[in-house]
Amino acid sequence: MSPNQTRTDAARDPAAEFVVTHAKDAQFDGGLRGFFEYRDLGMKPVTDGRIQAHVIRAKPGDAASGEWHYHVLDFQMVYVLKGWVRFEYDGVGEVLLEAGSCVNQPPGILHREIEHSQDLELLEITSPAEFETVAAKPEGR
Repeated sequence: MSPNQTRTDAARDPAAEFVVTHAKDAQFDGGLRGFFEYRDLGMKPVTDGRIQAHVIRAKPGDAASGEWHYHVLDFQMVYVLKGWVRFEYDGVGEVLLEAGSCVNQPPGILHREIEHSQDLELLEITSPAEFETVAAKPEGR
């Protein structure tokens, strides 16, 4: 906000919505997939559940299940921070994502994880924060 601007929403306190997390303090917990660990980045409460952001990493010694599924949501983005992961998308085929790769997984696209490196870490951002995952297979499989 510039010095000449005034706050139009007097009830809103931007400082109350400020969130910072640090890797050195990170705690990873369980989540959607048992072969991954999840670090919540704190976006869900400050966006009233509109956005979820978390770092996901491979759980040591566990492998992907390879189950076809889709998510009921508005937006899902994955950015690989470290390692690699191979997905298969219905209508697209196999896609290898490596460190620095980013993918928008459109709402409802059938996909499955085929495999990942043991050092995999990725950033995932979704909207809304809570969404349904539905097991399903592509037609003809």
